[in-house]
Amino acid sequence: MKNVLMTAMIMLPVLTLSSFTHAQTQSSETKEHKGLPPICQGEANRFNCASAPVEGQKDEPAFDFWGRPVAPPVTAQKSAPAPRRDISGTWQVEGVDEFGYRGVLGLIGAPAMPSDGYPEHEPPYTKEGLEAYHRNKPPIGIDAVPAAQTNDPVKMCDPPGFPRDDLNRLASMQLLQTALQVVILYPRDKHWRVIWADGRELPKDPDATWDGYSTGKWVDNTTFVVQTNGTDERTWLDSVGRPHSDALRVEERFHRVDHDHLELTVTIDDPRIYAKPWVALDKQAFKLQSPDFSMTETRCSPSEMAKYDSLVSTPIVK
Repeated sequence: MKNVLMTAMIMLPVLTLSSFTHAQTQSSETKEHKGLPPICQGEANRFNCASAPVEGQKDEPAFDFWGRPVAPPVTAQKSAPAPRRDISGTWQVEGVDEFGYRGVLGLIGAPAMPSDGYPEHEPPYTKEGLEAYHRNKPPIGIDAVPAAQTNDPVKMCDPPGFPRDDLNRLASMQLLQTALQVVILYPRDKHWRVIWADGRELPKDPDATWDGYSTGKWVDNTTFVVQTNGTDERTWLDSVGRPHSDALRVEERFHRVDHDHLELTVTIDDPRIYAKPWVALDKQAFKLQSPDFSMTETRCSPSEMAKYDSLVSTPIVK
């Protein structure tokens, strides 16, 4: 039973409309926005969106996945310059989103384009793209269905695939560099990606895979740009059912601001599904962690997911 409950805690952000109760309270450093999004407003609100900060409120002490205290960030100390052509290290998401959630990206859709009710956050669908979107039944967002009725591929423990790795429930990642590759380790499902950095071109007609085929190059001494194609059409771009076709091409731009900070921008380009390219992650800030930092681990167990469905999501619908 303990494992089932742990699975439920891990999968709630993906599978239920009440998935946000575990989020931390918005800090005083939250960037200004238009107020709580429409999805958070009104009596029909089924989302536990974060409230505004309370004057004098302080954050609780933080702990890592293994229960060890995490040292608070050092303030008023200028970071050293970025090393030349080096983005290696373990990086943790920094800041909060427009809902007030800190430390986890993409709980309600692509972070720069959340499914929150604002018209400007709707991707520029083509006719084919809109039809594909309406075939998906996400458990989260403005078009959410009850968890028991979702056709989200991750409910069956399919790999989330790329670019959903970057756009949904990303809290940390570890980047490893060799002379030929950059390898990204994701704690979700203990998954990794290989980005070729030896000058090769993307394949013209690649076989589709969950994560596609990625190549990258340095455009200056602090910016590494990655192009990916050949992604499997069965995957979603994010948690709210945004689709893609086999024509998808994704650009990731890793910019090391200084020694301790990294920015990641993700741009979606799929002419069959979207009328023009759109930014799904916009200069998202990451903070470099100490060498002994331990990333969290989440895995999808089919047996535990089936038990979770029988105990939680199906009874809710009934």
